[in-house]
Amino acid sequence: MTKRVLILCTGNSARSQMAEGWLRALGRGRFEVYSAGTRPSAVRPEAVEAMREVGVDIRSHHSKPVDEFAGREFDYVITVCDNARASCPAFPGKAERIHWSFDDPAAVEGGRDERLAAFRRVRDEIGERLRAWTESA
Repeated sequence: MTKRVLILCTGNSARSQMAEGWLRALGRGRFEVYSAGTRPSAVRPEAVEAMREVGVDIRSHHSKPVDEFAGREFDYVITVCDNARASCPAFPGKAERIHWSFDDPAAVEGGRDERLAAFRRVRDEIGERLRAWTESA
């Protein structure tokens, strides 16, 4: 049975997008995955590049508002930043809420190399967490 998962963060530009890509890849069809933001912006090119490096293509992803999913039922709602956790709306049904706090790589200042290093680190942290989670979900 396919589990429906919504992954939330503030901008839906980096962490939730990478998590969506990871879960699609790691879940091997076991999950129907969506991501959204409480204040959506645009998918960061560094997120696309970092995920491409591990063989996960998120080029077609776009930022979506959480309101787009209002009234839909999910098995899991996963927040990946503290702000999204605090402002996450209620979803109908039996959705299990899970919170994992990851640093915001989009907040890192500096040159391209410093920013990309932050995206890679957070990408790897999200991937490790989702690998472990998919084994028990």
